[in-house]
Amino acid sequence: MGVAVDVGRLSVRDVETLSEHLVEFMKPYLNAVGWSPRERQLSAFVAGLLGGTERKSVEPIALAQGVDRRQLQHFVGVSPWNHLPLLVQLQSEVSEDVGDTEGVLVADGSATPKKGTESVGVARQWCGRLGKIENCQIGIYLAYAGQGSCAIVDERLYLPRAWAKDPVRRAKAKIPANVTFKKPWVLADEMLRQVGPRLPHKWVVADAEYGRSSLFRDRLAKRGERYMLEVPSNILVRKVAGKAGRRPEWHRVTEFVKRRPISEWERFTVRDGQKEPIEVIATALRVQTRRRSKAKVETLLAIEALGSSERWLFLSNTPLHTPLEEMVTAASRRHLIEEAFENAKGEVGLDHYEVRAWRGWHHHMTASLMALWFLVREHRKLGKKSAALGRDGALHDLRVATSAALSSRHRWQMPLSAQAQ
Repeated sequence: MGVAVDVGRLSVRDVETLSEHLVEFMKPYLNAVGWSPRERQLSAFVAGLLGGTERKSVEPIALAQGVDRRQLQHFVGVSPWNHLPLLVQLQSEVSEDVGDTEGVLVADGSATPKKGTESVGVARQWCGRLGKIENCQIGIYLAYAGQGSCAIVDERLYLPRAWAKDPVRRAKAKIPANVTFKKPWVLADEMLRQVGPRLPHKWVVADAEYGRSSLFRDRLAKRGERYMLEVPSNILVRKVAGKAGRRPEWHRVTEFVKRRPISEWERFTVRDGQKEPIEVIATALRVQTRRRSKAKVETLLAIEALGSSERWLFLSNTPLHTPLEEMVTAASRRHLIEEAFENAKGEVGLDHYEVRAWRGWHHHMTASLMALWFLVREHRKLGKKSAALGRDGALHDLRVATSAALSSRHRWQMPLSAQAQ
């Protein structure tokens, strides 16, 4: 094995078969990328993302995998292979393995701090990781949650308006001519339109960055999507107007919720991402929300954590007769993508890229999402044994076990038929 690893109830054979499973996992992706030199580079890069290097960028991965650094840099950074068929393959596998009619699609953005001005899309903009405006790149992602698992299934790079209008920077970063400035919610809607039909789901959820846009909510409703979108505290709502009498006044949603009597709140226990179960109270009611022409009726869901001042506000197009518990559960699943981000960045180097051009960013993202999905799928295959890995660090422990399995290089590179001899 080469590396000692504590894997709880996992047997030595469990760990050893991870390398065999990775060989099988990679086959459809290698077919999609085409051409044997690219197949070798993709195999090495994904294995490196799952390996034990602290920094999962090209140079340390090339060194660890015994491949030429310049060739791997070319493959990841500028080689003209199309990443989209690989993402379609990933989405197909997610649908087959964890597809669920009660599934949830989650949209969210994630920023990566960057120095300098050359990396594609970098600008001084809000960086959630640092909690301030900073030089960073922003990716918009779509995750799918079903049957107790969550995987990130698609990505878009947010291109600031200044970048979109600068022909010199566009040419240098090799940004395709058809790429224009689009707001984050537009990018999320793009992914939902393209990927949504491939993944069975009941809900679309997202944070206030997306929920604040009435255009986004209306687009989802028009397509028949059931959404549960967080909204900012300053959004205006009012009571649903009756047929006669004075028209109700508009109020900030926080003020509106404060007026709800305690008798209209119900108590629930929810699991929020990786945290322990928390107790909340919640209430839902029909409200009108502003539009340029005519106000629309939506369902307002308010959730408050017991014992703290935390409050979350959501707007949805679900009928008010939808059980309140179902609405609370859907809202709480928004945080699953945050757990997926933690695993993607901490285990498979989602944010470890050192590429500057448009193509390189998408290549690195695609390989990272593949590596993350491999871990999620293997975690499911282990079944009851996966409980021994520990809920909070399950994918970390599994990634360490995978790294141990790959440390014996001849087993990774040799065909399965040769391994069995």
